[in-house]
Amino acid sequence: MKRAMKWTVVAIAVLLGAGLVMRGVQRGKAPAEAPTAPVAKTDMALELAATDLVRARVVNLARTLDVSGGLKAVNSSMLKAKVAAEIKSLAVREGDKVARGQVLGQLDSTELDWKLRQAEQTASSAKAQLDIAQRALENNRALVAQGFISPTGLETSVSNDAAAQANLQAALAAVELARKSRADAVLLAPIAGLVSQRLVQPGERVAIDARMIEIVDLSQLELEAAIAAEDIPSLAVGKPALLSIDGISGPIMAKVARINPSTQAGSRSIMVYLSVQGQAALRQGMFAKGQIELARKSTLALPLSAIRTDRAKPYVLQLEREQVRLREVTLGPQGEVDGQPWVEINAGLQAGAEVLAGNVGAIRDGAPVRLALASGARPVPAAATAASAAR
Repeated sequence: MKRAMKWTVVAIAVLLGAGLVMRGVQRGKAPAEAPTAPVAKTDMALELAATDLVRARVVNLARTLDVSGGLKAVNSSMLKAKVAAEIKSLAVREGDKVARGQVLGQLDSTELDWKLRQAEQTASSAKAQLDIAQRALENNRALVAQGFISPTGLETSVSNDAAAQANLQAALAAVELARKSRADAVLLAPIAGLVSQRLVQPGERVAIDARMIEIVDLSQLELEAAIAAEDIPSLAVGKPALLSIDGISGPIMAKVARINPSTQAGSRSIMVYLSVQGQAALRQGMFAKGQIELARKSTLALPLSAIRTDRAKPYVLQLEREQVRLREVTLGPQGEVDGQPWVEINAGLQAGAEVLAGNVGAIRDGAPVRLALASGARPVPAAATAASAAR
């Protein structure tokens, strides 16, 4: 009986100790999680600046054709040697201004002077032979009239006189040719303009047709441009054009002057010539580029940069009731407005519709947006936040 009471007391003590231990452990534990504060609801609307929007409007859309090429003087001349001789002097160099008929140089005329004298002496001899033949003819006519000689002898005198006259005419022609060769030794400017090239130097002997001096007239220039054959039907003589040249400020007016009737071998392109009014800064050989205005039309249009083409059909992101709406559009011909590329809108938008500009990134259809305040606000640019709005 005493042993049973002893074990009972021990069991109760063990249970009491275990209870105390468990209570201490529970008191030492930290709370599992602190209650979280409610999260404030943020505004996810995309802020747009005024520069992020463009408006579809009716404009005068100019349809243009890009051209480029080198400038060339309409009037130019290459002075060539008309006689074979040594160059005695040259009075001009590249860049010198010359007038038509101005003396540019001199060829050595020693040989030409002697040839002229030889031709003149030959002509004098032929004149003397003609005088002899004419006197003989007159005497023979008198003798025939008196019956001293037969008519056959007179015919011989007539033939000799005709031969002497022909020899004299040939000799006189040789004199004129010699004089011309002597005159060709003086180098004269065929046109007024500027010396472009000086290809020879004094002391050189040149052959006939040797190139010596090039002269260009910069008062009237042309742009030679190669155009694809499919663009020719919409092109016509007189169409205006605007050109730009590196180093020259402002556009340069031009117009289509001529269209070549034949294609170029190999490329099958067609050469078009644009007349350009000469300016002090323009030079032959300068590279120019620009646009020929083919047609001008009043139509609804948008800047080409606002058209998005990452889907099967072109579309725009229209701002409608503070939301972005995807609108598919039907495009027409492209053109220019104030020097910027625009495109005609045939369907999908109305005049006055506000569209996100091309610098704004991808935004999902239906995304909320708001316009930035006119003053006192520093909105986040739409291009920087478009990626988050697209998620």
